Amino acid sequence: MAKIRPRERAAIIQSLRAGVTPRIGLEHIQVGRVREVKALITDLDRIAEGGSAFRLILGQFGAGKSFFLQLIRYIALEKGLVVMNADLSPDRRLYATSGQARNLYQELARNISTRAHSEGNAMVAIVEKFITEQRRIADEEQLDVEEVIKRNLDSLSELVGGYDFAQVIAAYWKGFNEDNEELKNAAIRYLRAEYATKSDAKTALGIRSIIDDASFYDHLKLMARFVRQAGYKGLLVNLDEMVNLYKLHSGRARSANYEQILRILNDCLQGSAEGIGFLMGGTPEFVEDQRKGLYSYEALRSRLARNTFADIAKVIDYDGPLLPLENLSPEELFVLLVNIRTVFSNGDKEKELISDEGISAFLQHCSQNIGEAYFKTPRNTIKAFTDLLSILEQNPELKWQSLIQNISIADEKDTSLVTVNDNNQNEDDDDDDELTTFTL
Repeated sequence: MAKIRPRERAAIIQSLRAGVTPRIGLEHIQVGRVREVKALITDLDRIAEGGSAFRLILGQFGAGKSFFLQLIRYIALEKGLVVMNADLSPDRRLYATSGQARNLYQELARNISTRAHSEGNAMVAIVEKFITEQRRIADEEQLDVEEVIKRNLDSLSELVGGYDFAQVIAAYWKGFNEDNEELKNAAIRYLRAEYATKSDAKTALGIRSIIDDASFYDHLKLMARFVRQAGYKGLLVNLDEMVNLYKLHSGRARSANYEQILRILNDCLQGSAEGIGFLMGGTPEFVEDQRKGLYSYEALRSRLARNTFADIAKVIDYDGPLLPLENLSPEELFVLLVNIRTVFSNGDKEKELISDEGISAFLQHCSQNIGEAYFKTPRNTIKAFTDLLSILEQNPELKWQSLIQNISIADEKDTSLVTVNDNNQNEDDDDDDELTTFTL
């Protein structure tokens, strides 16, 4: 294994110890999920060919949904797609009337990424690549650059909100051509949904609309077409923590957000959307609860119903809109912990903090004390293992044998409460809750 850059190593270890998904270095620790990854790669290829895709990634809290979404994000960037990703929260929704949908768009715009700008904030780079692409076309066709830009922007006007979007891009070109930083900044502010009032946007750019709650999805489709004109393969939108819609107390608010999901699903599955894909991460309850989940909305229940024949055969339909994450096998979990050990040692076998025997003993302990849950929700096992390695790294005199033998699970009463919580998630829980508590 090649040595890991110190920044990557630190980011991986810090993230895993905190129980969250690393944003970089996923390739150093990824194992399993082979068939799921292959299914999503097929979706990415379809997007790159001008099609669309829609997937709901399902798994219990801690099952690896966020990790899987970040892995697909990494693959999408490698394939030349632009990726926008965000977590839903109480103030970020797909549909709202008080700014929550605009807040979600702002978060997506902040996190917009390309292969060259994999950590986000790539909006300026995308717009300037569009200008570079139009210059290339102008040189090939021996036309004026402004004429080529105008011709391609006209195609944006076919979409809802496209005229003003095209005006904004034209304004950026004007600022770029005239070295007017103020005009360029105003255009980027619009693309990031930073204008709160139409009057401010009109003063700065001469347009009559802004990106607001009502135009959230329309502008994602505009962005998808725009990035393709800039020379990218398409747009992937990653939305995690969809369970926040399930937690909404207002039935009307939930229904409005579910209608937005239905609109997105219909566009993607019917071929109305071009060059765009949506991945949404949620729990089984978010989908299957017939009182508050997506199945409470009849049109979604019929479209998202599980494949009966797959259930009969006890297999997974990898082509359907629902993609449940399979449990990691014991062998895969072992390889995952080996990879984490390798990250700690930076690929140097002489510096490995624990032997294969120690990893087996650790997993044996997890299996005996946690049971089947440590396959379903590996986050807690991974967090405990990184905590163990961190202590061994800081205290070279300690031996893993003594630490593992003295690990204890929280008292029986607390463990039973948490186990019930995993099977019947409370509305106020979030994705950072833990199934078990490890104490040394």
